[in-house]
Amino acid sequence: MTTEIKVPQLPESVSDATLVAWRKKPGDAVRRDENLADLETDKVVLELPAPASGVLRELKVADGTVVTSGQLLAVIEEGAQPAAAAEKPAPAEKAAPAAEGEAEVGPDKAKDKEKLSPSVRRLVEENRLDPGAIPSSGRDGRLTKSDVVGFLGKQQPAAAPAAAAAAGARAEQRVPMTRLRQRIAQRMVEAQSTQALLTSFNEVDLTAVQQLRARYKDRFEKDHGVKLGFMSFFVKACIEALKKFPVVNASVDGSDIVYHEFYDIGVAVSTDRGLVVPIVRDADVKGFAAIEKEIGEYAKKARAGTIAIEDLTGGTFTITNGGVFGSLMSTPIVNAPQSAILGMHKIQERPMVVDGQIAIRPMMYLAITYDHRIIDGREAVQFLVTVKECLEDPGRMLLGI
Repeated sequence: MTTEIKVPQLPESVSDATLVAWRKKPGDAVRRDENLADLETDKVVLELPAPASGVLRELKVADGTVVTSGQLLAVIEEGAQPAAAAEKPAPAEKAAPAAEGEAEVGPDKAKDKEKLSPSVRRLVEENRLDPGAIPSSGRDGRLTKSDVVGFLGKQQPAAAPAAAAAAGARAEQRVPMTRLRQRIAQRMVEAQSTQALLTSFNEVDLTAVQQLRARYKDRFEKDHGVKLGFMSFFVKACIEALKKFPVVNASVDGSDIVYHEFYDIGVAVSTDRGLVVPIVRDADVKGFAAIEKEIGEYAKKARAGTIAIEDLTGGTFTITNGGVFGSLMSTPIVNAPQSAILGMHKIQERPMVVDGQIAIRPMMYLAITYDHRIIDGREAVQFLVTVKECLEDPGRMLLGI
């Protein structure tokens, strides 16, 4: 009995997907629910689970093919067993040396490949690399895209010594954009071409927040099972400011302004594939612990490539933190159709005048980029001032003043 493997029903906002790479080849045994391939959309990577156990008999599409919902991808023969010859290669095949320049991939290396993200796996396979030979810098020893690109850069002189010696040639490498990177590029260009974007700046003294975290961090983690970070303070401060200036939480729809009476806050997360913005929904009714847990879970999912499209859909306002990479100041781009975005930056100790005296304080520059079509400079500046006041005196957020 044969079973067809088809593209699952894609979400309404996604028209097609790219089959990044097959995890199996014809003749391989497969188990029910085992991931056979990765389907990359412009938002997330979806896994293609096997609908039954058996043997993969035929692949209908190749790696890199753009596919749509319901399209036939492969055929499984249920209950069949792989050929004995495929399980035990002939001695002559086992002894055959790898082709020149081709990485030999044994069972252990194949197992390593299963742990790679789609973009990293594609680079490894296209360049015939042995993932076990590349130094890894990711979390839990995982290989990142930058690890592979760096390794390729070091290997380039060895791959073409004659050309380099003859002309002192400078190497180039052409790598296709991922679907996510293409979508990010498209959205950023659209935002700048359809919105009247302007950025205003302020600075905030985080002494009170740091003292509060230092005082309660151990108790907070013990009671809630999550660390008390900075992001929950910024989410709460932004909500207080959005309540005072609702147009910052609004969006433009044609000639109408849509005022959102709820607070779904997007928190930008950087991954190997690019930037994604999961949404903390109804953040105004959630406590600090719930916000910290939700952001942490989203970050893990995003970096593992398991985040769902529903987690990235919607949002009324976004916060992005370039400070984790050392950025001192930037002008973030609005995540359309939203009308504003808050940029956090690096905390840096600087001498400040406090009550007539010079004191060293942990300072951060804040930036708000906003759509000037509906948000006036006065509202944007006062929004930032409100965020600043809430963070410099966190008790205001508890008292609602």
